[in-house]
Amino acid sequence: MAFLLAAAVAVAPVARAADRAPGAAALAIELHVAGSLIHLTIDSSEYTVGTSAVVEWVRRSASIVSGYYGTFPVGTASIRVTAVEGGGVRNGRATADPAPRIDLRVGRSVTADELLHDWVLVHEMTHLALPEVGRAHAWLAEGLATYVEGVARVQSGNLDARDLWREDVASMPKGLPQAGDEGLDRTHTWGRTYWGGALFCLAADVTIRERSGNARGLQDALRAILQRSGGMVASWPVERVFATGDAATGTTVLSELYEAMREAPTVPDLAGLWRRLGISIDADVVRFDKEGRAAEVRASITRPFTAASPPAAGPPARP
Repeated sequence: MAFLLAAAVAVAPVARAADRAPGAAALAIELHVAGSLIHLTIDSSEYTVGTSAVVEWVRRSASIVSGYYGTFPVGTASIRVTAVEGGGVRNGRATADPAPRIDLRVGRSVTADELLHDWVLVHEMTHLALPEVGRAHAWLAEGLATYVEGVARVQSGNLDARDLWREDVASMPKGLPQAGDEGLDRTHTWGRTYWGGALFCLAADVTIRERSGNARGLQDALRAILQRSGGMVASWPVERVFATGDAATGTTVLSELYEAMREAPTVPDLAGLWRRLGISIDADVVRFDKEGRAAEVRASITRPFTAASPPAAGPPARP
C-alpha cells in the first residue's frame, strides 16, 4: 500500500513514573512528517501488536492527512496514546489550547487490522487544519473532519472508493433535518453536527467541481484556508473561512451554501446528488457510472490532488 509522505522516527523512553502503565514503561517518540514534528507519547508498551505498530499507525495517519492538505496541518503537535482494556481505537480529541494536541484511547488488544483501517486519528488530525470557528459552528469542524477523513484515506490508498461511497450513501441521511430542527447554526444534535456538516461539505465539493468544469474542488478551498490561517491555532469568523475558500476556487459556493443552510432546515436532494455522482447501490453492491460528467466529478473527488492554476476571479481573503 503506497502512502504519499514518509516519516522519520526517533524513539526514547519516558522516565516519569506517572506516565507508566503497571509493568510497562511509557515511550516518547518524535515523528517528522512533511516538515512537521509530532511529539508522540505512548503510555504503555503492553499492546498485543507491539508499540512499533502503534507508532506506524500514527505515522500513517499523519501521512494521509499531509497528503490531502499538502502539508501536516501544524508545525508541531503533541499526541498522547492512553492504553485501555479491550481492543480497537476507542476515541480521540483534538485541541489547540495552549498548543495543538490530540489525546487518544486505544485498547491494549487492538489488532494490526484495526490500526490499519482506523479512521479516528485521521479525523482528529483533520481538525487541526481548520481555524477555531466557535461552538455555534461545531457542525463545520466535525462535518469537515467526517467528510475529509474518508476522501483522504481513499486518495492515499488506505480505503477503497466503493467503501467510502457505500458509507456516505448510508450515513448522509443522518444529517437531514428532523421535525422541529432549524439550520446548522441552530440545531446541534449529533446527526446534524457530524453528518449534516459532512453533507454540507459533500454538496459544496460537488457544486464547486461542477461550476469550475472540474478544475477545482473543496480540497483547493481547504488547502487555502489552512495556508492562510495556520489551522486550529487561529480563531476566525466562519464567514472569513468561507470567503477564503471561495477565493481559492473562484466561486461563491461555500458562502451561498452557508447562507442557505445556516438558519433554515434545508433538505438537500440526496437522490439527485447520488445521480450527479453516478452512484447507485443494489443489495449493498456499489455501482458507478463509468463515463460522462458524473463519473468524472466523482472520480476527481478521490483522485490524489493535482494543483490547478490560480482562479481567474473570486473575492480576496481578508488578511
